[in-house]
Amino acid sequence: MHELGVQLARQLRAGDLVVLTGPLGAGKTTFTRGVGEGLNTIGTVSSPTFVIARTHKRSDGGPVLVHVDAYRLGSPAELDDLDIDFDHSITLVEWGRGFTDGLVDQWLDIEIDRDHTGATETRMVRLIGNGSRWQEMQVKIA
Repeated sequence: MHELGVQLARQLRAGDLVVLTGPLGAGKTTFTRGVGEGLNTIGTVSSPTFVIARTHKRSDGGPVLVHVDAYRLGSPAELDDLDIDFDHSITLVEWGRGFTDGLVDQWLDIEIDRDHTGATETRMVRLIGNGSRWQEMQVKIA
């Protein structure tokens, strides 16, 4: 998951929104750490579970990485209340399915699933592009 995040980071730009979905332990935060590494964020990317959102500056001065954990949010309005500057940041939202509708026109859904038997650490990842920006992105990552 980490390496996939690093790879995706190379193609992310200001205004990009990525929504991560998957069960506990699927690798959503690990993926986001990879994105942070790929973007050269300053400091460690950690789960924003208790603070809801963390902003990570980049060493190259590029658009910030905003990492949101929507697990405890009750509605899309609560995400909107965070006043995230979607146009000028790269935003990843864990547990964000259904929370970003109406906030942006284009986003990338990443669904992560894992072996529920616990026999392996295998992850299955599905990328679903919403909008022309992401249709192009899927081709580049596949």
